[in-house]
Amino acid sequence: MTDFRHQFIEFAIEQQVLRFGEFITKAGRKTPYFFNTGLFDDGDSLRKLGQFYAKAILESGLQFDMLFGPAYKGIPLVASIAIALSEAGRNVPFSFNRKEAKDHGEGGTIVGAALKGNVLIVDDVISAGTSIRESVDIIRVNGATPCGVFIALDRQERGQGALSAVQEVEQSIGIPVRSIASLEVLIEYLRKQPEMSQNLTAIQQYQREYGITRA
Repeated sequence: MTDFRHQFIEFAIEQQVLRFGEFITKAGRKTPYFFNTGLFDDGDSLRKLGQFYAKAILESGLQFDMLFGPAYKGIPLVASIAIALSEAGRNVPFSFNRKEAKDHGEGGTIVGAALKGNVLIVDDVISAGTSIRESVDIIRVNGATPCGVFIALDRQERGQGALSAVQEVEQSIGIPVRSIASLEVLIEYLRKQPEMSQNLTAIQQYQREYGITRA
């Protein structure tokens, strides 16, 4: 396992973006952990987050010409990732969308570079996949090609059926979804932290009840 993925988990815990306890998901499930990238809410943490994304994106081998961040959480993400990629020697354009079309100035719903070529969508997590599907439609309407999705954490958790939200997006849209880390990576990290054995036990139980195995 690439060490930076464990470093990302450690970073998320330090920033209290990844928390342990008892939480209720949108699906009504009681989960022993909670992950919210909106809590990367200062310059230093957002810079480091962008660097983790950039490292994982470059390692993935996905071929892309530009980045797209869906409103709203995708907006700071796509900017920080573009900066981090530039620092790593890969300068790519990026854009994001408005929720409402602007009828003055430059107008439209797209801010930033024109959508063209192969576009990599970046977001925080995939719950129902709604923002990803909307992004795919936006990209295609503008004559570009969605080539993949990159998220921070893949919860590897079943949706309504046997598949996870990530797997449903991959199957329905036909593009790969990759992540910096996953539930499996989180479990691997916790196994190395004896003081977190109680959290590990709770998450393993949750995985047995709701988890999927990623192909």
